[in-house]
Amino acid sequence: MNSTEEIIISPLKEELIADINQTNDYFTVFGKVVPSFQSGTWSFEEKLFDDPKEIRFPDDQLEWSQYINNENKALFLAYKNNQCIGQIRIVKDWNRFCYIENIAAKKEVRGHGIGSLLLKKAEEWAQERNLIGMSLEAQDDNLGACRFYVKQGFILGGVDTMKQSYNPHIDTTLYWYKVFK
Repeated sequence: MNSTEEIIISPLKEELIADINQTNDYFTVFGKVVPSFQSGTWSFEEKLFDDPKEIRFPDDQLEWSQYINNENKALFLAYKNNQCIGQIRIVKDWNRFCYIENIAAKKEVRGHGIGSLLLKKAEEWAQERNLIGMSLEAQDDNLGACRFYVKQGFILGGVDTMKQSYNPHIDTTLYWYKVFK
């Protein structure tokens, strides 16, 4: 893919619901974020794995019609040549942040600006609602995603070691924030 000019970002409509899980591709887990809290500030180091692995989240099964024409939640899909190549699902959270429930891009278009375009659309949506920023969660072993969030201006704002207790493969949930200037 050579240009993001051909990308169309569309809010969810009834006829696009079937496209939502098309962006749920495998991704490589190749390292983890090791957070540290000192003097009131979060920082982190990266630890690369000896054996990277491919994983995929289960397809989301939600009541998608709730994301259509809703003032407090939205889902935007990215298209190129009528193919769904990305999505971002967002909600207006109680703390006046736009909470990103999911962001995904097809494997073959990762690194080509689709995620950045989707985040820009989410930021516009949030600012139209006078929200103060954006937030999201990521697991500590999704280093690729965490690197992307940092590149997009997100900072680590918190850590939870209990949230994913049911899952023996996840140690820590990381909370990322981007505050609007």
